[in-house]
Amino acid sequence: MAKKVKLTRPELKRYRDALARYERFLPMLKLKQQQLQLTLREVAQRCRAARQARDDVAASIGRYRSVLGDRAGLDLEASARPSEVRTSTMNIAGVELPVFEDVVFPPIRYSLFGTPPWVDQVLQDLRERSRREAMLAVLLEEERLLQNELARIIQRVNLFEKIMVPQARDAIRRIRIKLGDEMTSAVGRGKIAKNKIGDARTEDPADLRGDVSAPEAELTEPGAAEEPEGDLP
Repeated sequence: MAKKVKLTRPELKRYRDALARYERFLPMLKLKQQQLQLTLREVAQRCRAARQARDDVAASIGRYRSVLGDRAGLDLEASARPSEVRTSTMNIAGVELPVFEDVVFPPIRYSLFGTPPWVDQVLQDLRERSRREAMLAVLLEEERLLQNELARIIQRVNLFEKIMVPQARDAIRRIRIKLGDEMTSAVGRGKIAKNKIGDARTEDPADLRGDVSAPEAELTEPGAAEEPEGDLP
């Protein structure tokens, strides 16, 4: 349902000010949208690379599958799980994003002579897989935050471009038409009133001249009718 617009001068000013704000903010929103899209493409590429790196390590661990049953009294999976994932933050287009730094693994002690020789390599590969999984998780979180912010910015851009700006321009156009019609009507009424005043002023002097000429005629006619008495027989 279209919003009812008051066709008045104050409303015209309000819509003009609103349109100026929309046209000032819209380029900023579009620039932010472009920055987010560019950053999102970069993060998506890094996610693909991190996922491939994790899969490569997992494939290398598969070579030890036949000997992993002999744990030699060690919980390698627990020792390969990071105790801490260190991250920092980075601001991109107003969005705080996590940045992967490193992982910390719990210390492990075991006898180099009492364990099979493959334990060192397997533990190293398992920890590398965990490190790459942690890196991928941070990158996926970056991607999620960027996608959410990008969706919000796109909604705002569409709101300004397709709703707010057209509505403001249409309201300004309607108000201008209404005020123009009122001005035209006022000018027409002013001309009619001016013409009436002019007609009244031109009629009054004629009436006055007619009233003055009549007495003058009455004063001259009796004098003209008198004749000298000396001429009588």
